[in-house]
Amino acid sequence: MNKPIILVGLGEMGAVFARGFLRLGHPVYPVNRDTDIQETAALVTDPEAVLVAVGENDLQPVLSSLPDTWKGRLILLQNELLPKDFANLPDPTVVSVWFEKKKGQDSKVIIPSPAFGPKAGLLQEALSTIDIPVRQLNSAAELEFELVVKNLYILTSNIAGLKTGGTVGELWQENREIAECVANDVIALQQALTGNSFDRQALIDAMLLAFDGDPEHKCMGRSAPDRLRRALDHSTRQNIETPCLAQIAAEMH
Repeated sequence: MNKPIILVGLGEMGAVFARGFLRLGHPVYPVNRDTDIQETAALVTDPEAVLVAVGENDLQPVLSSLPDTWKGRLILLQNELLPKDFANLPDPTVVSVWFEKKKGQDSKVIIPSPAFGPKAGLLQEALSTIDIPVRQLNSAAELEFELVVKNLYILTSNIAGLKTGGTVGELWQENREIAECVANDVIALQQALTGNSFDRQALIDAMLLAFDGDPEHKCMGRSAPDRLRRALDHSTRQNIETPCLAQIAAEMH
């Protein structure tokens, strides 16, 4: 029998991955808020992988609670993730998720999801059983670029959406000036947070590819105000000026 997968967090996204792993023939052991992690670790001493599918706010507390025996097998899928967030982990696999899963609806693919790390092949195989494409990356530098692209997409659409509403297609077609202004602030912030500089046009092109993948995608989710608040906190800590973000925040009050 295939080795088991530990699944930490069984929300909508975790359930999609669980289905893929089960289709491949891996038993899946869920770990929820009320699960005794040490008890599960004693039961499953040699898992194939440990997928952490909790929200971004819960990631660091969950990582600190995991047993050491699991830490070399981690798969992370959170939004707003950057290499510094997993720098202390031994060789994690990271996937930038580009499909959506809402309650009562099937998964909706926007573009293929890039993944890097020792379990990227396993992810590709598992998700292919449920028609979700995964693109394996070749280097940590490629992963960093892809994580920045995802952050650019989420933060630009969410934060600009606080002002414009509508869809990502409409944002770029009808409110490009606002979108570009927010995107420039977000890129400056991502560069400060990573300590690297990126080709701005390559980032914008990659974001637009995702916009085209689902032009009817709503700009602003429930998390948009929190994302704006976090971005402004980061800009204060990094001493980076983000005038567009500050203006949108001021207009909300």
